[in-house]
Amino acid sequence: MTELGVLAYPDLSPMDKIKEYLQLASKYGFTRVSSSMLSVEGTNEEIISYFKEFNHIAHEFGMKVSLDVNTNFLKRMNQSYDDISLFHEIDCDIIRLDGSYGAENDYIMIQNSYGIKIEMNATSSKVAKEIAYFYEKGVSQEQILLGHNAYPQRYTGLKWKDFLEKNHQLKSYGYKIAAIVSSNAPNTHGIWNAEDGLPTVERLRDLPIDLQTRIILATGEVDDILIGNAYATEAELKAISEVVKPAKAFEDSPIYDEIKAYGPILPKFGPCKRLKVILEKEITKIEKENLLDFVPQLDNGDSSEWIWRSRSGRLINKNRPIPPRKYREEYFPVGSIVVVNDVNKHYSGEIQIVKIPIKNDGKRNLIARLAPNEEQMLELINNEDLVEFIEYYEY
Repeated sequence: MTELGVLAYPDLSPMDKIKEYLQLASKYGFTRVSSSMLSVEGTNEEIISYFKEFNHIAHEFGMKVSLDVNTNFLKRMNQSYDDISLFHEIDCDIIRLDGSYGAENDYIMIQNSYGIKIEMNATSSKVAKEIAYFYEKGVSQEQILLGHNAYPQRYTGLKWKDFLEKNHQLKSYGYKIAAIVSSNAPNTHGIWNAEDGLPTVERLRDLPIDLQTRIILATGEVDDILIGNAYATEAELKAISEVVKPAKAFEDSPIYDEIKAYGPILPKFGPCKRLKVILEKEITKIEKENLLDFVPQLDNGDSSEWIWRSRSGRLINKNRPIPPRKYREEYFPVGSIVVVNDVNKHYSGEIQIVKIPIKNDGKRNLIARLAPNEEQMLELINNEDLVEFIEYYEY
């Protein structure tokens, strides 16, 4: 299950504002907050006092706390890989280790008797070797987390290709991976004057926050999502929470009986991926039901390069007319959502997403188009994926 989290910056915002943010985030199902012990100035006692209060507030709202440290900071606090008792005393749930003592000593830290999880830097060039070592030593999936960095400077975030390759390599060991998305709210803050957002992947920096989340989760190899900069708006928090909510219950679908008659086919299908669409003004009630209400929209694994197709709608379309409409355009462009009409009665009701422009031969009605930037999701919709279409709205 995807866990959602936020980052908080005690050096840049007062505690009362952080508390308000955590309370709001928890309202929308966020269960984790990350912060940095490195950023708080003061004596050791003052830092300890601050994070005792911080952790207590987070726990009040049902949120786990991850604290960013490095080896120099641990030495300052008289802590090391074989003694992290201070973090137990301040009720910390996760230590994010920025840096390493080496695989053997990190392993000792991971085996701590307090049940404190250790989060490793997923972006590090050395992490794969360490994770392989921990895996061979039998470290359970409950003891380690992997978390990507965020990049405040525009044009410096990870390459999409490198992000995919790194996650694919790490995910083979089974440990949870978190990536960071960026709020588009005005006047946010974050590490090192983060005025241009704070994402892991550069190409996602300015996209709507829910689309960033859907793209990352659609890769199938990232488990958790954190918001890098603060403060995300309530609308953004709500939008992300809707991305990770369970898919509509199959049993509630109008086509449940028809699909069930084909036998137990659903277990072979992949996760549900959500696409936002802008409906055409001419869409009929039947066409809208076929698009938005039928669950699941699924491809049987044999779609062509030109279209992704869902046969679900045609299962009950025998007595549901979809008359053809005339269009001036000779081709349907990429991102068009079409439904097969009654000119091709055998396939009438079938929903299709255009991936390469197709000729308008009069057998399909244009009913919607992908919302802005949603085309990036097309490359992540694979054979046998389930798709849920969501009507686009701005937040």
